[in-house]
Amino acid sequence: MTRKEHLGPAPRTCLCLGTGVLLAHLAVLVPVGASPLPAAPAAATAAVPEAVVTTADRVEPLDVTQVQWAAAERPPAPPAARRPTTMAPSPIEAPVLTAQAAQAPSPKSAAATATPAAAAPPSDPPPATELSYEVFGQAKGFDYRATGTLSWRREGANYQARMELAMPLLGKRVQTSEGSVGPDGLRPVRFADKRSSERAAHFEREARRIRFSNNAPEAEWLPGAQDRLSLFMQLAGLLRAQPRQAGDVLSFQVAGVGDAEVWQFEVGALETLRLPAGNIEARLLKRAPRKPHDSTVEVWLAPSLGHLPVRLRIAQPGGDVADQRLARLP
Repeated sequence: MTRKEHLGPAPRTCLCLGTGVLLAHLAVLVPVGASPLPAAPAAATAAVPEAVVTTADRVEPLDVTQVQWAAAERPPAPPAARRPTTMAPSPIEAPVLTAQAAQAPSPKSAAATATPAAAAPPSDPPPATELSYEVFGQAKGFDYRATGTLSWRREGANYQARMELAMPLLGKRVQTSEGSVGPDGLRPVRFADKRSSERAAHFEREARRIRFSNNAPEAEWLPGAQDRLSLFMQLAGLLRAQPRQAGDVLSFQVAGVGDAEVWQFEVGALETLRLPAGNIEARLLKRAPRKPHDSTVEVWLAPSLGHLPVRLRIAQPGGDVADQRLARLP
C-alpha cells in the first residue's frame, strides 16, 4: 500500500498529526459492536447451538443429538377372557422429537424427562506459536505502517493470547485473552484492551453473563462465546477439527469491552496471498456488516500452517482500515 508523502511541516504539526493517526489506528483495530444482546428466555437459550453451518437454502445445527421421549405406560390390559376376542389393542409408539422440537416442553414433560443439551461442534485450537505481522492501514485519509505480534500459549487445559500493535515513537496497544480449552474450543474468562488505560470483559459461564469494567450493562452469555482476540484462534480450531466448504457460515457470540453480539463468518474459497512472509494459500472467512455502523472483519487461515491467521483486515464504515499481514513464517 503506497504511503503518502508530505513536505516537511513544523515539528509540532508532525507530532500532532502522528498522534492523531495513532489514535485513529487504535480505534480501527477493535470494531464497535451493537448494544448488548437482550436476555433470551431460559428454555430457548439452552437449546441455542454454539455454532451452526448454513447452506444456501437451510440452517442446520451442527451435531444436534436426536432425543426420544417415552410415552407414559398404559395400565395393563384386562384379562383376555373378559375382553372381546375380535379386537386387540395396538401398542403405542413413543414419539421421536428433534432437539428443535423439544425446545419448550410442557412443565410436566420437562420434569419427567430431561432433554440433553445440543452437542457443540468440535474444535482443535492450534499449538502454541508466535506470529509477527506488518500492518498497513489508513486513518483519516492518511496511510501508515506499524508492526504487530500475536503470542499464543497453551498450558494444560488453559490458554493465553496476546496481541500487541506498535507504531514507532507513538506507542502501542495490547489486547489479551485468557481462559480454558474444552472439546468445543476456547472458553474465555477475561478479555482486556489496553491503550492509555485498560478496560476488560469478564465471562461468567455459571451465571450466564458477561460483565464489563466500564460499567456498561451486562450481556447474557451464550454458549460458545468468544472475545475479539480469541475469535481468531477459535475459527482456526473449528477448521482444524472439521473441514468447511465455501458458503458455510460459522456463528458465535463475540464480546468486546462494552458489548456482545452474535457474529457470522462466511467461509470463502482458498486463494493465494502475496504476503511479506511469501506466497501462502489461505481460506478467507468474512464477517460482513449487518447494521450501518458495523465493521467488516476478514481473516485468512492457512491450512499449511495449521489454519493459523496469516492475514487480518478490519474496515470501518468511515473508510479507516487496518490490514495485518504475516511478516515471516513461524
